[in-house]
Amino acid sequence: MARPIWSGTISFGLVNIPIRLHNAIKNKNLHFHQLRKKDGCRIRLKKVCSTDGAEVMAEDIVKGYEVSPDQYVVVSSEELTSVTPKASRSIEIEDFVLMKQIDPIYFEKSYYLIPEPTSMKAYRLLLEAMETSKRVAVAKFVLRNKQYLAVLRPNGQTITLSTLFFADEIISPDELSDLAAGDTQPTEKELKIALQLVESLSNDFQPEKYHDEYREKVLNLIKNKAEGETVTAPAQVQNQPGKIIDLMAALEASVSAIKKQKTSPKRKRVHALQNKR
Repeated sequence: MARPIWSGTISFGLVNIPIRLHNAIKNKNLHFHQLRKKDGCRIRLKKVCSTDGAEVMAEDIVKGYEVSPDQYVVVSSEELTSVTPKASRSIEIEDFVLMKQIDPIYFEKSYYLIPEPTSMKAYRLLLEAMETSKRVAVAKFVLRNKQYLAVLRPNGQTITLSTLFFADEIISPDELSDLAAGDTQPTEKELKIALQLVESLSNDFQPEKYHDEYREKVLNLIKNKAEGETVTAPAQVQNQPGKIIDLMAALEASVSAIKKQKTSPKRKRVHALQNKR
């Protein structure tokens, strides 16, 4: 069983609910080491001075914040400690809000909150209160000397905690280039066929249906090479400049292609097998 990465309490008014924080995400990123090409020996990175190129030992390195080009304010570890959030074992609920009010752009990383055996009743009370009210809890807590904003929400029989970005970390669309240039308003006919395309592609969300195809291909490549197989890279295909196409024609062709795919004999057989199951 996975070990908790943190333990503490959810503060819900005057109610404290002891919980354990578990990772909800498996990191499946592929990590490569740098090797010397001729003999495969591992490359170690050294920290060197940008002025004289001399290697600098860890004990001689301090933290500096750049306030202007090549101008730094040096901050000691003791000074940083003095402003570090006070260590706390409490997830302090500050507000209950409607989930639809939180733009998904704010979500960062998710965890499971598992109750201690003695707090099961209070845990279930909070979970069912959020389900009944259709609201989620906005809270703050400290993890590894950093303060986080978070949202607690019911997830079946479990409360899930997701850390959020703070508002000043989000780039506003207003800071991007003009999105309203030119005549971009769709016609009624274009919107109608676009809605048909959306409808033809509509389905229930099934996360297990989607795979990281690149990661799977890289792992297969590594497996084959480890077993001594020679892998030949395919010839590179030059990207052709995108053609300007008629929007309406493209929409109609898309709807037609999807209808044809759905009525193909192979697809019908697959659906028949799924229905039998």
